[in-house]
Amino acid sequence: MDFLPPHPCARRLLHTREIVCRGYLRDDGLFDIEGSMRDLSAEGSDLYFKTLRAGDELHAMRITMTVDDALVIRHLRVHTDAAPTPYCADSNPAYRALEGLVIGPGFTRKARDRVGGTRGCTHLTELLGPLATTAMQTLFAHKREAGGLRATHALPGKLPKPSLADTCQAYRADGEAIRIIWPPERRMA
Repeated sequence: MDFLPPHPCARRLLHTREIVCRGYLRDDGLFDIEGSMRDLSAEGSDLYFKTLRAGDELHAMRITMTVDDALVIRHLRVHTDAAPTPYCADSNPAYRALEGLVIGPGFTRKARDRVGGTRGCTHLTELLGPLATTAMQTLFAHKREAGGLRATHALPGKLPKPSLADTCQAYRADGEAIRIIWPPERRMA
C-alpha cells in the first residue's frame, strides 16, 4: 500500500503502529471479532522497565470479542503480550465489564465510561473502536452471504430513512449519496 508521496526531504522511520481486525462466524452462530495492536520501535529505546532493541514490540495486545447477531457483546478476552511495564496487564480483567454492551450508537462513549482512564489501558480502549466497526462489517458480510441484505432502493413504494444516513460526510442526509439511495419523492413521511 502506497501512502502519500513523501516530502522531498529525507526521513527516518521512528515508530510503527499496526492494527489488524478480523471477523469470524462461529459454528454456534455467534461471531468472534479479533483485534490486535502492535507498536514497534524502529531504533530501540531504553524505558523505565525494559530496554527495546530495534524492531522490538513496545506494545502487543489482543482482544477477542464474541458478539451475537444483535451486536451484543457476549464474551470478551484480552491478552497483553508486550507492554512497557509489568503492570499493564493488570487492567485486562476490567474489560469483562463490556459484556452485555451493544455495539451501536454511543458505543465508544459507553465503553470509555466502563474501562476508560485508570480503569483500563489506553491502547486496549482505543482498539475497541476498530473492533466495533469490524463487528458491524462482519455482520453485514454475513447478511449479504445469507441473502438477507438487499438494497432497499430496489423495493417498490416509499422508503424509510436509511440507517447509513448521517453516519459520515458521504452519507449525510442532505448529500448526494443519500439523495440517490433515498430519493425525496420516495421518502416515508
